[in-house]
Amino acid sequence: MQFINPIPFVRDISRSKEFYQKRLGLKVREDFGNFVLFETGFAIHEGRSLEQTVWRKEFATEEPYGRRNLLLYFEHDDVDAAFEAIAPYVELIHPIERQAWGQRVFRFYDPDGHAVEIGEPQDLASPDNSQKS
Repeated sequence: MQFINPIPFVRDISRSKEFYQKRLGLKVREDFGNFVLFETGFAIHEGRSLEQTVWRKEFATEEPYGRRNLLLYFEHDDVDAAFEAIAPYVELIHPIERQAWGQRVFRFYDPDGHAVEIGEPQDLASPDNSQKS
């Protein structure tokens, strides 16, 4: 058994693909119209078609797919530069903050209300990872 990736449901696949390309700098590996796989392994799927595939019906609701119960986590070598490039275009949850484990991160919502976290890379193998600046 091997975990591959989460696949968030999105309302507007074009809008979400553009968001992840332009704001996070992800490169599309494959685009199947209603499913987009990025080079990092992250993927998004148009919600209505995935509802039909999984449950054999579409749910008649316009509620946001993001329900504040999932955090999409990304790392960036320069978290300050990422913040400057992304923050003006999103609803921030909070600006860059140092977490209890020493990592600097910021969090925001994507177009579907999914919570996204961008953090500086963590060397989890290093016994001194809490001393990062």
